[in-house]
Amino acid sequence: MTLWDEAVALADYARNGLDPAALVFLRVGALLALLPAFGEQMVPARVRLVLALAFTAVVFPAVAPLVPPDLTLTAAGIEVAVGLTLGIGLRLLVLALQFAGSIAAQSASLSQLFASAGAEPQPAVSTLFTVSALALAVQSGLHVRAAELMILSYDFFPIGDWPQAEGAATWGVAQVARATALAFTLAAPFVLAALVWNLALGVMNRAMPMLPVSFLGAPALSLGALAVTAVTAVAALTIWQGVLDRFLAAPMALP
Repeated sequence: MTLWDEAVALADYARNGLDPAALVFLRVGALLALLPAFGEQMVPARVRLVLALAFTAVVFPAVAPLVPPDLTLTAAGIEVAVGLTLGIGLRLLVLALQFAGSIAAQSASLSQLFASAGAEPQPAVSTLFTVSALALAVQSGLHVRAAELMILSYDFFPIGDWPQAEGAATWGVAQVARATALAFTLAAPFVLAALVWNLALGVMNRAMPMLPVSFLGAPALSLGALAVTAVTAVAALTIWQGVLDRFLAAPMALP
């Protein structure tokens, strides 16, 4: 065998091994782009690329028998769509935290206090919720659960099969509804506390019209919001972590 023949054989061997790995990388990379903590915009693009390659190295040996040897454009598009679908479901949980923080900040007159935890400035309460929840998720083994999700995704999303439009639409609406309900649940203590405080201010204003309740009420409302945050933060993060764990365990189950 000449050197040229050896080079051709080596190229064929590499192609037969790289095409299946590339298919796995497409699904893993698309999911990782939206994965909480690992796919945040504050993480540099090069770091996210290295993370995608690392997750691919973990997932590929487990799913290699299920991956076809040839890389086609149709299969590549399906893999990206599947990864984005699962990633959107996870990203909605992060958006629920930001939404809850915005509701809480608006209710407690803290919406003018901004902090940076992403590409766009968010209220300080949103940043506190988001950063705390992501830190809790990573400490709880998010990388292991994410790798398990990527491996198990080949059971309900085989390579080469497009997700059914009707089922995907039903699943997507259910995920949005769950994220919205979660956001209102996390922000409920702030909304209720603000409602009770504003009602009390209204009664005080009717009883003592000359009392400047607006100057007294706004600082007290902000201080009360900080107290509510300190009291309810652990419970809110526990609820969010439970929802995340249920999604990672059964991503296609309707809430």
